[in-house]
Amino acid sequence: MSTAHGLILVVEDERHIADLHKLYLSKAGFGVHIETTGEGALKAARTLHPSAILLDVGIPGPDGVEVCRILRAEGIWTPVLFCTARDDEVDRVLGLELGGDDYITKPFSPREVVARVRAAVRRSERAVQGDDETITMGEVTIDKAARRVTVRGQEVVFTATEFDLLAHLMSRPGRIISREQLLADVWGYAAVVTTRTVDVHVAQVRAKLGDASPIRTVRGVGYGAEPPGEQQGGSDSDE
Repeated sequence: MSTAHGLILVVEDERHIADLHKLYLSKAGFGVHIETTGEGALKAARTLHPSAILLDVGIPGPDGVEVCRILRAEGIWTPVLFCTARDDEVDRVLGLELGGDDYITKPFSPREVVARVRAAVRRSERAVQGDDETITMGEVTIDKAARRVTVRGQEVVFTATEFDLLAHLMSRPGRIISREQLLADVWGYAAVVTTRTVDVHVAQVRAKLGDASPIRTVRGVGYGAEPPGEQQGGSDSDE
């Protein structure tokens, strides 16, 4: 079994679904480790250091959302992709707010799951590689090489996806980018699903930056970044 692209931790208590994930992820060059409970997921995440976690919400023990919360509280920022039969907006938003990177609703296309996992791993690899650019906008500074965000000199912790989203917007000052384009540029796939993922991540970035946030919303168009004092009218910060 090839592990050229890293190890994926699949947490799924329905064996036929777990086996399907394993089949397609293995064909794509990933190693796969399967767990069926929340306790098993936590142990594997702490010891195996996977490249990404494909995490079912409805697992026994701590459920998937709680597993993600615990990992983030422990400072483990491995990309988490929730995979669940639940299609409730509250579930999706809660999972993303707790530090999830993506949300896949059953029934799903196995090829789409592989594409989402591959995109999440790429984002995580960018988090390691970075580049040399430092960007300051108002009171917010991002150091791409160190993957570090500071507000008034104080560091603020971001997930890999949150950092990429902020860096993407701040690298294009004054440009308004649609949600669909952000999904393609930051998440790495076309908008074949709801763009609520973008809105939730923007809300998370804003909450962490507070009144220093440079992100502005243009209703019906998308998001951009400008120093707070230079933001134009006609925007709405709440979606």
